[in-house]
Amino acid sequence: MIAEKAQRVFRRRVFYIPGYDPFPPRRYRELYRKEGRLQAEISGYDLTLTARLADPGRPYGWRVTTLMGRPAEAEIEVLVWSDLVQGSMRRGVLGTYALLLKTASTYGASGALWQLLRLRKGPMIAALYPAVLLVGQALVALAVAAFALWLAADLPWGGARELAAVPALALAWAVLEGFRRIDRRLYAYYLLHDYAFTAVKAGAYPDILEARLAEFGARVRAALSDEVDEVLVVAHSSGVHLAVSVLADLLRPNLNRADPGWEGVPKPGPALGFLSLGHAVPMASFLPKAGRLRADLAYLSTSKALTWVDVTAPGDGCCFALCDPVAVSGVAPEGQIWPLMISAAFTQTLSPERWAKLKRQYFRLHFQYLCAFDRLQGRTIDYDYFRITAGPMTLARRFRARQSSASRITTARNPHRGLE
Repeated sequence: MIAEKAQRVFRRRVFYIPGYDPFPPRRYRELYRKEGRLQAEISGYDLTLTARLADPGRPYGWRVTTLMGRPAEAEIEVLVWSDLVQGSMRRGVLGTYALLLKTASTYGASGALWQLLRLRKGPMIAALYPAVLLVGQALVALAVAAFALWLAADLPWGGARELAAVPALALAWAVLEGFRRIDRRLYAYYLLHDYAFTAVKAGAYPDILEARLAEFGARVRAALSDEVDEVLVVAHSSGVHLAVSVLADLLRPNLNRADPGWEGVPKPGPALGFLSLGHAVPMASFLPKAGRLRADLAYLSTSKALTWVDVTAPGDGCCFALCDPVAVSGVAPEGQIWPLMISAAFTQTLSPERWAKLKRQYFRLHFQYLCAFDRLQGRTIDYDYFRITAGPMTLARRFRARQSSASRITTARNPHRGLE
């Protein structure tokens, strides 16, 4: 009987919420396949990724089987909002510069920008990067136009400068359009649209996003009725604050947006876990109309219906490393128990050779949480994305003896703390 119980297959449903990413979900499947195979080779366990049986209700996902002392199976589903991202990025040059002005005024006039700079400089450098680059591109375009007009001043016919104005403006436009076309290398337009997506309504969720979050909640709610050991929600980057609202809605019986008759997580039922990675929550929660998000953070931080583990790394300049998203947002209630905050500690969990190769690849490092680490053995910080998402242990059990990092930041910096 004991041997039979020990060999029972551990089953898990995983829901992954990406950050602001216009790419299709197969990108994450291929990343999981490649990095999972590498981590299995490094750590000495078996991991196999296969296609999931066709299911119109769950079209974006894959199945993972592992042997890490005990057999385990996981079905991983990507909760897709890349279509909303793509829609928000369909702006030309003028539309993007209009967004730049709107975003800058929202963060500046609200007082959020200064407090965010005081909180963590790394992610704010990343936030200011697109603004600086776009302004620089505009200055280059104006310089080209001015040079064309200067050349026209020496032409022999009268009114040459006036006649040259139209081609000079056309040259300036061509320069700006050229920069837009090579943005896959520069990321200025992409990052500006990312921050603008949050700032356009000063931190409130657009209606189209609210509808998508309700759909996400319905998917997670349905999984809680499955015969599995754990339902795990994983969110990365900008997806973290979306997951906070999805789970808060799910756990408030009287406020469940997917089903008002929902009576909360069934008991007994599968364990519910929330793994947040590389969060940028303050970029949203520090805005004046983000009351819904702040209320969700406060609620989720005291819930005993789930386990919330937050993983960041000081080496990731795109996240608010070790910043408690609840506390720094100024909404930490009495009795706060979540999130448990740990560092992925890239300098300790990546070999010196690997770290030297990646430390200047800022955007690649922001995705390292989803990738293999080649220096885990014997480390006190044992973060293994593939053990967590596909291994035979719940998130609660894996981290039950852990304490939050002593370096975590809990100072409330948010100038806006309303919960409505």
